[in-house]
Parts: sequence; C-alpha cells; structure tokens
Amino acid sequence: MGSFSYEQEIPRDISIAFKVGSAEELARYFNNTIELVILDQEDVYSKIQAQQIIDNFFTDHFPKSFEIIHQGGKEESKFAIGKLVTFNGTFRVYFLLKLKNDQPFIHQLRIEQENE
Repeated sequence: MGSFSYEQEIPRDISIAFKVGSAEELARYFNNTIELVILDQEDVYSKIQAQQIIDNFFTDHFPKSFEIIHQGGKEESKFAIGKLVTFNGTFRVYFLLKLKNDQPFIHQLRIEQENE
C-alpha cells in the first residue's frame, strides 16, 4: 500500500468536520505541524495551536454547509478545494493531504474569503 488508490477520495470525516464546525474532529487529520492560512493569518503551527485557531474561526464563522468542489493529486498526496458557507460569509477552503504510515494527514490548510 503506501499510496492513495485511484478511486480513494478525501476522508469523509474531513468534510463532515467542516460541515458541523468541529475543529477537534478536523485536527484528528492534522500533521504534527501544519501550514495554516486563515484569512490574513499565515504561519506554521503545531497541531494543538492549529486546532485552537480553527476553533476560533468556527466560533466566528459557524458553518451552514460545506462541499468539496474539486480534488486531485497523485500517489502520496491529494488536495481538495471546497466551498464553506457560513452564517457570515462564504469561504474557499484548500487543503493538502499526504500519507504517513498509510494514513492521510493535512499538511496545509487555507481558508480564504470568497469573492462574490
């Protein structure tokens, strides 16, 4: 094994975590360090720091819906682009997953305001 199968999709739990605004569930997929870009805040954070930042984001922008609109990648890595609709804005979400010990982990996560 050690690679994403052709038909393997982004783990469903990640989409569910965005839909329900669960930073704790999302953080289960975070790498030990993660590059995080949330609106104008950008840095590399530990898993725990990133979870707190995402939790604050969900507190300020509680989700109404989330859908993955595009995904791709190859062998050891996959990416997804999603649309997150919240009660006070729509956001474009991008995340990069890489396999580690046959498990997918998010190495990069971006949440940016969508221009409407």
